[in-house]
Amino acid sequence: MLIEREHLYFHTPLAMPVPEKCEVAYLALGCFWGAERKLWQLRGVVSTAVGYQGGFTPNPTYQEVCTGNTGHAEALRVIFDPEVVTYDGVLQRFFENHDPTQGFGQGADIGTQYRSAIFYVGDTQGEIARHVIEVYGEALHQVGYGLITTEVTRAGPFYMAEEYHQQYLIANPGGYCGLGGTGVTCAVGLDLG
Repeated sequence: MLIEREHLYFHTPLAMPVPEKCEVAYLALGCFWGAERKLWQLRGVVSTAVGYQGGFTPNPTYQEVCTGNTGHAEALRVIFDPEVVTYDGVLQRFFENHDPTQGFGQGADIGTQYRSAIFYVGDTQGEIARHVIEVYGEALHQVGYGLITTEVTRAGPFYMAEEYHQQYLIANPGGYCGLGGTGVTCAVGLDLG
């Protein structure tokens, strides 16, 4: 999907390459409209984009992903400056803004495309993700939540979603966002302010 307009929040090219000093994280935490907003607001994030990841159909459309037949999740590409926010700090924001114990859905959004997933880039990100899940899983268990169902797998191709999905909640300020966290602090990462 070729999108030529700029990012509506950062005012940079939406399809910008990852700057040399930055890193990328790929995450899925339910409907990508609200998820993207939660991440672009994090200090140290320099760009976001929504798309499809974790499945087997190349270049899927939104309609195809919604059938559940592509295997893809509604995902985010988050470009961040690790001198401002670390990868575990990004994961802290990720975990605190959805319920990672819900399986295939978030709130009223049900289906495999709404699953919780971390698509890691490199072994270090994979190790950090598994550690954060262990720490946060214990915190959730202490207040009665079940096991974390977040998929943790090496990142495959990220397919940009259609332009109208990008920064949807800026273009549509009254738009739907069904995301909600558990209220349990994920005690890792930096002070996110």
